[in-house]
Amino acid sequence: MKYRRFGRTGWMVSEIGYGMWGMAGWTGSDDVESMQSLQRAVDLGCNFFDTAWAYGNGHSEKLLGELVRSNPGKKLYVATKIPPKNLAWPSRREFALDDCFPPDHIDRYVHSSLENLGLASFDLIQFHTWEDSWLEDDRWVKKIDDLRRQGLFRAVGISINRWEPWNGVRAVQSGLIDSVQVIYNIFDQNPEDKLFPACAAMDAGVIARCPFDEGSLTGTLTLESKWAQGDWRNTYFVSQNLQASVERANALKPLVPHGMTMPEMALRFILNNSAVSTMIPGMRKVKNVDANMSASDKGLLPAELHAKLREHRWVRTPKKWSQ
Repeated sequence: MKYRRFGRTGWMVSEIGYGMWGMAGWTGSDDVESMQSLQRAVDLGCNFFDTAWAYGNGHSEKLLGELVRSNPGKKLYVATKIPPKNLAWPSRREFALDDCFPPDHIDRYVHSSLENLGLASFDLIQFHTWEDSWLEDDRWVKKIDDLRRQGLFRAVGISINRWEPWNGVRAVQSGLIDSVQVIYNIFDQNPEDKLFPACAAMDAGVIARCPFDEGSLTGTLTLESKWAQGDWRNTYFVSQNLQASVERANALKPLVPHGMTMPEMALRFILNNSAVSTMIPGMRKVKNVDANMSASDKGLLPAELHAKLREHRWVRTPKKWSQ
């Protein structure tokens, strides 16, 4: 496992981190299997774990807290997120700070996450939705500063709405946040335009989420793909999105080199961008942990292949189903 500096925090984090949504928000999760997978990641050198209160109303946080306590001799970076008060994903332009993150709500959920984790403090607190217009209301800044002075967390970040990397550039430029979490993968290269340069200028950490585009970049989806009732993917992969995603993923398959899998290619594409501090693929099985962690050892993609993949940039705008 290789490590990268997490912006101005100075933390050295594993370039392959761990996204924990699937352990509480997707069907098919099993806590015993989840804990085995998490521990395997630690054993392979992963030290950055991203969760949220919204992932099972704190269930994912509880799993992470158990993992940290099971590894007292290792520094594991704990990142979680405050849910918006209105529980609406994604945020919309008309939402005010009071709709999503009034000061008392921030306070309540920082303490709730600490209770779920069973820890006295954690490393990174993130706003689970974001609007750059909230910079004009400094009440969140004052509350965050107060809680940070209390030693409840060390850094603050934002999680940017799907396909809106522009809606966070001002926050980065303000110097008020330490990191951004944004969708970045072979299809979604838009953060390279303005967000990543802003992060480089302000020395903010970058967490790349959805490296597999919710599964399409694994190459396993088909036009007949379906999930169990209640699974979030049924609402995301509506017919028009599923068809377009499958077609674009199929167009990538001829580019996968012999001896390489499509998921490996997707992860190593992200590694080629030095602006990314870490990425957080979701993993629930040990075999997936083994495969994903090995991408760090294999390193960057050859320049020629990387250039070909850049041609598959897919410019998308938010839709009703793109929560």
